Amino acid sequence: MVNLKINGVSISVKVGTSILEAAQSVGIDIPTFCYDKDLTADGACRICVVEVEGFRNLPASCTTPVSEGMVVYTESEKVIETRKMILDLLLANHPQDCLTCEKAGSCKLQDYCYRYDVRKTTFEGARKNLPIDDENHLIQRDQNKCILCGKCVRVCKEIQVTSAVDFTGRGFDTTVTTAFNAPLSIEQCRFCGQCVDICPTGALSNKQIAGTRPWEVEKVRTTCPFCGTGCNFDLNVKEGKVIGVTSTPDAVVNGRSLCVKGRYHTDLIYSPNRITTPLIKRKGEFVKATWDEALNLVATKFKEIKARDGSDALAALSSARCTNEDNWVMQKFMRAVIGTNNVDHCART
Repeated sequence: MVNLKINGVSISVKVGTSILEAAQSVGIDIPTFCYDKDLTADGACRICVVEVEGFRNLPASCTTPVSEGMVVYTESEKVIETRKMILDLLLANHPQDCLTCEKAGSCKLQDYCYRYDVRKTTFEGARKNLPIDDENHLIQRDQNKCILCGKCVRVCKEIQVTSAVDFTGRGFDTTVTTAFNAPLSIEQCRFCGQCVDICPTGALSNKQIAGTRPWEVEKVRTTCPFCGTGCNFDLNVKEGKVIGVTSTPDAVVNGRSLCVKGRYHTDLIYSPNRITTPLIKRKGEFVKATWDEALNLVATKFKEIKARDGSDALAALSSARCTNEDNWVMQKFMRAVIGTNNVDHCART
């Protein structure tokens, strides 16, 4: 263990812990753009700099490990002045359209400018005017709002293991883009949406939730119905209608990770082709029925077949789109109630 002081608070943490992690462990908030607990520490944005007694410079707290007897100040006059300068520089090449930005209310750049009272940039010069990638129907990319924190690059490479995007260019011309600057498509992107979820600004946005302010949405925690993995996510509900999905780091099974089905296929809820009531075939035609009618018919047929031909005349096929619990109940019903081991599952093939 290592003993140190942060803002006068004495704490003890494990060897190898970063200053940022140590501060977070005692509830001290240090601003970050490029840091995420699930990604390798990069130290790219420098907004997390702190003052350490005996250090000549202000180190990035996310990449600096603690040491015995270290004394750290996270909000000293020097630190605040430096953070203001970093925000000033970021605003120098960032659109000032917060009133109409999709990320308003949940943008870290906006939050930190408010926190440190940075109202506008003091720098003049060239600004990026890059085209917006709006060709696919799921993700919009606005490179003009990118602060080059690199989170999308690292989450795509380290978590999703796809590397659909990376840095290109140098200096002022640096951007995060796909190979040969092609629009996002299924040829190089899995549309897992993790880059959108982790982006601290409005550079990446979920087009399904576009046009909705964060405070207009009620979030309802639920389990994804597409397979038996058991991923959790938050349904975004506006005026009683599901408009999209956002992941939650609190999910035990999947954390922030979601596949394209879980994150983007909420459209099936309101599909006009969806069957919304049980159907029973009468005189060769399917007609609507109540649940009691349908379940009674199935139970009656099960009893008839079992009495006439035996339990092994019945079989059950389960679905990968059911939860593990649903599949367990199905096989238990067939074995314990019907009395057969004729149970199979579509994923086996």
